[in-house]
Amino acid sequence: MSVALIDYGAGNLHSVHNALKAAGAEGLVITADPDVVAKADRIVLPGVGAFGACARGLREVDGMIAALEQRVLTQATPFLGVCVGMQLMARRGEELGTHDGLGWIPGVVRHLPPSPDVRVPHMGWNDVIPVGAHPLIEPGEAYFLHSFAFEGEHVLATTEHGGQVTAAIGRDNMAGVQFHPEKSQRYGIALLERFLKWKP
Repeated sequence: MSVALIDYGAGNLHSVHNALKAAGAEGLVITADPDVVAKADRIVLPGVGAFGACARGLREVDGMIAALEQRVLTQATPFLGVCVGMQLMARRGEELGTHDGLGWIPGVVRHLPPSPDVRVPHMGWNDVIPVGAHPLIEPGEAYFLHSFAFEGEHVLATTEHGGQVTAAIGRDNMAGVQFHPEKSQRYGIALLERFLKWKP
């Protein structure tokens, strides 16, 4: 089984790579080659940083959006977005302006509202609370680090940070998590193990 971890200059590649290896991934390759993505059995889109910069970086890889849409939307290959990689599944993000996402999940990525009792960025361990049954998402604790959050449809799990905050989204053969599996110890590795076995 081949697993494509997409390299588009958005960071955290090696920690996600190591976590996938720990979860048992075989045929794992870090790649910026759309032809590799077009043949992969599993696709992981990582990401840290600003939504707009990540969206631009992904679009600047010639042919990558087309390969993703063909493999994920048309051919139903299992897909996992991590942190900003999850946010990019939305229609748009409102970080440092308004930027188009992939548009796979109806929703917008907006700034977390700060308050005297709530710190932004949301940083540290927090509960993942499933909204309903899903093969990938189980209750537990995961590590979060973000200042922007998804608001929209197909929410798979939430967490509490001054109110409900989206922790995971997904539909069909695609899923995304706001938290960092690669920093979430056993909980994160177990999630990646389930992803590698997932047959949506």
